[in-house]
Amino acid sequence: MENKTYEFGLVGLAVMGQNLARNVAHKGFSIAVYNRTPQKTDEFVAKFGHEGTIGGAHSPEELVNMLAKPRKIMFLVKAGQPVDDMIAAFLPYLDKGDILIDGGNSHFSDTRRRSKELEAKGFRFLGVGVSGGEEGALNGPSLMPGGNEASYKEVAPIFTAIAAQVADGPCCSYVGDDGAGHYVKMVHNGIEYGDMQLISEAYFMMKELLHMSDAEMGDVFAEWNKGLLDSYLIEITSKILKVTDKETGKPLLEMILDKAGQKGTGKWTSQEGLELGVPIPTIAEAVFARGMSAYKSERVEAAKQLKGPEGEYKGDKKAFIDAIHSALYASKICSYAQGFALIKAAAKEYNWNINFGDMALLWRGGCIIRAVFLEDIKKAFERNPQLNNLLLDPFFMEAIEQHQAKWREAIIEAKRFGIPTPAFSASLDYYDSYRRESLPANMIQAQRDFFGAHTYERIDQEGIFHTEWEHELK
Repeated sequence: MENKTYEFGLVGLAVMGQNLARNVAHKGFSIAVYNRTPQKTDEFVAKFGHEGTIGGAHSPEELVNMLAKPRKIMFLVKAGQPVDDMIAAFLPYLDKGDILIDGGNSHFSDTRRRSKELEAKGFRFLGVGVSGGEEGALNGPSLMPGGNEASYKEVAPIFTAIAAQVADGPCCSYVGDDGAGHYVKMVHNGIEYGDMQLISEAYFMMKELLHMSDAEMGDVFAEWNKGLLDSYLIEITSKILKVTDKETGKPLLEMILDKAGQKGTGKWTSQEGLELGVPIPTIAEAVFARGMSAYKSERVEAAKQLKGPEGEYKGDKKAFIDAIHSALYASKICSYAQGFALIKAAAKEYNWNINFGDMALLWRGGCIIRAVFLEDIKKAFERNPQLNNLLLDPFFMEAIEQHQAKWREAIIEAKRFGIPTPAFSASLDYYDSYRRESLPANMIQAQRDFFGAHTYERIDQEGIFHTEWEHELK
């Protein structure tokens, strides 16, 4: 056992844990690490110990004894039961007032439960969303801390130092109580699903309708990354399209099976939209699109039997690329509007005092959805902290107005030639639904009342009404 006292403890040395530990050490903080497999701990310290003050522990008790009080221990282990098991392994050795931090992809409801249970026992608990993947963990992630604010302030010097840094400051600031940090991270991932699907649909339209080469499309995305769509995902898309497969000499992208995986956070976001009654169709359709991609063998058979429209797109290529750009930008606005509307509803439901302008800043750097566009969102909430929906902000209202015609044109052409655009279409339907004073839900209410006496409200009188529909027909 070592005699030195370390400022920070980290549990879990998979790639994310290793990189985050190195990041902490690089910023001048002493850190002690632990992994269930002692060999992994020893290998990590041997390989990276020279990068800072890094110590290794072979048991929870040893790690606890290496840390300064109140202890600050961050867990980066697989979400679910493993988090509970690991916390349970440490509790016997901890003192009241010690701070436990879950930096994994935990469901916010688990974070709320753990927060309540641990605080009742006298411990302090933070649930922190960490975004940016392996590179972000090492060079500066986006951090979304939730839990007791006073407890957060004690770890803030470390977190703000290791977070991504942008012109406005670090991409880390307190989000709200108990599960707020993990909730915001969940919605971040849902928006990420939407972004990725929208970009994929833009790529597919260029490929299938305009028959562009991967290199040509790479140039288009590189150009887009210089303007309104400047973002990490657009940047990596332009790079992906330029890589050649060493074995076949073809673009590597075209050698990758069109069957997308998912870890569940997009599904969680969609479920939460249903739970709170907040429409988030772009995100939900992005999840369903991945689900459809998994039906690869069925689609191969269906392609031999099911017919769609035929023919070639004969329009102006440059103009259509411009239309796809508008569709991508306008759909992206709708996707973020949905995500922020969901967080707003959650803040009310779970009693979180979330600063939406600060939250947009959290995503400016380090994370997967980082984009110049988020600066505009930050300004929108500075103009009106009570903003109900991003679509009602003057900047975004004007942006949609400018791009609306081309947005519609891109989707119409895709439909004309049978190209699936679930996320583009869902975004436009969201916009068209939100801007309509009247929707056909009156028919749904009449149907419900007809077959189940579920009642309805009227537009001209207060109260609840029921009609004996069959009787009225006589």
